[in-house]
Amino acid sequence: MLSLLFQYNTMSNKDVKILHIDSNHPLLWEQLEQAGFQNEADFTSSKSEIEAKIHNYHGVVIRSRFKIDPAFIDKATNLKFIARVGAGLESIDCDYAASKNIHLIAAPEGNRNAVGEHALGMLLSLMNKLNRADKLVREGHWIREGNRGYELEGKTVGLIGYGNMGKSFAKKLRGFDVDVLCYDILPNVGDENAKQVSLQELQQKADVLSLHIPWTEQTDKMINTNFINAFAKPFWFINTSRGKNVVTDDLVSALESGKILGAGLDVLEYEKLSFENLFIDTEKPKAFEYLLQAENVLLTPHIAGWTFESHQKLAQTIVDKIIKLYEQD
Repeated sequence: MLSLLFQYNTMSNKDVKILHIDSNHPLLWEQLEQAGFQNEADFTSSKSEIEAKIHNYHGVVIRSRFKIDPAFIDKATNLKFIARVGAGLESIDCDYAASKNIHLIAAPEGNRNAVGEHALGMLLSLMNKLNRADKLVREGHWIREGNRGYELEGKTVGLIGYGNMGKSFAKKLRGFDVDVLCYDILPNVGDENAKQVSLQELQQKADVLSLHIPWTEQTDKMINTNFINAFAKPFWFINTSRGKNVVTDDLVSALESGKILGAGLDVLEYEKLSFENLFIDTEKPKAFEYLLQAENVLLTPHIAGWTFESHQKLAQTIVDKIIKLYEQD
């Protein structure tokens, strides 16, 4: 590690060439340029075309355009860092990059507030049946009893994952009279906003489940029938993390049975790795068709962290971390 830091600290910023593979907030480019870095952009070339020239660059700035795999990294012989303008690094082979002494930069601090607010908005909308009531009024139906909602007060909210996003959501819940529990694979992450408990305790007590976890081998298809049925009570479900953490068929079965009272889904199992598209197939999976029709399901297109403010915050976080990486001792 000391030798790696020495490499950074002996390079002048003007010697550092950075390739931007995705467009981002203009401040990212502008501030890196002001700091002396050399910026170049290529938003259109194929992955193989990028690979053919990546040896010319010391840094890469990407969102999720394509996967940075060992083949890409092997060709990036001068690469010192990969910066992803987002929270997760699942599109990057992190272990292989680390083995090549490539520094990984992400920006979960940049959109955590946006995600926390979005999760809260989804939960309140579901519990108060706002999307259903709005739709019916627009259709000319003034139905009060059929749209009676539930109050958040007195409920227990369970969070799985208590990093930047989970902590942000818990902070938003401070204004409500609720108990907030969190489960995380790391010890001692609970704070004044959430009590850390075992997964079993969370499943026994929660009226609401909100996911704030990355997509990894451990979390892939984590929310399945067995997991859902381990909850003692029917519950509302919010997912602003990754779609592939949930088995959609099993989620739909739980919605049909009433085990899940409603679902707010900002992410879907069917998303492409870039998060920019769903499948292109003409025939949609049966489970997805159900979600599209269900009145107790709220769907958004992976925008929980996609606000005007977070657009700027994400870019600023990346700039600050790149500059810090190259600061002289």
